Amino acid sequence: MLQDPNFFPEWSEITTPVSEAEQHLLDRVKANYLELMEDPPLLENSVKLVVLAPLLDLAGFYHRPFRIETETSVELELEEDGNIVRGRIDVLVLKNRLWLLVIESKRSDFAVTRALPQALAYLIGNPEAQPTFGMITNGNEFLFLKTTRQPQAQYANSRLFSLLNPSNDLYGVLQILKRLGEVAIAPSESQF
Repeated sequence: MLQDPNFFPEWSEITTPVSEAEQHLLDRVKANYLELMEDPPLLENSVKLVVLAPLLDLAGFYHRPFRIETETSVELELEEDGNIVRGRIDVLVLKNRLWLLVIESKRSDFAVTRALPQALAYLIGNPEAQPTFGMITNGNEFLFLKTTRQPQAQYANSRLFSLLNPSNDLYGVLQILKRLGEVAIAPSESQF
């Protein structure tokens, strides 16, 4: 993991404010999540429905130029021993051949860090040489990732966002999602 803030500035360079209407909706998403947590565990499909779907909608990922795929199969060949690892990406947001966001959602009672190796394997498995951005969530915690394969495989992550914080960290999560969307549709790849 790189500690260089210049490698992954996209998560902290926020240019788009969250509107009042978006804040109200995100407050409702947080309230819905906290209500459902009173009867744990909140399973992966519930996390996608209650938390991820509204975030992806507000970020504009259901509209062109983006495309959503769910449960995308991935095969990775490990160079060390020739084994093939198969898995499924929960939600993949595509812009042409750029993998903008690989969302790995886990049960609410799993720490997002448990999904880190799996998400990194998917991100590094991107067939394109471009940087790939990802997000891991369990519905409560959110962690953003950036990987590159050139000149060597590297990754960095954002700070951890949590719905248990007194403020609503979903505002920041949405801002990062929007920023990654801007990066993906920028005419120049110089931002990568």
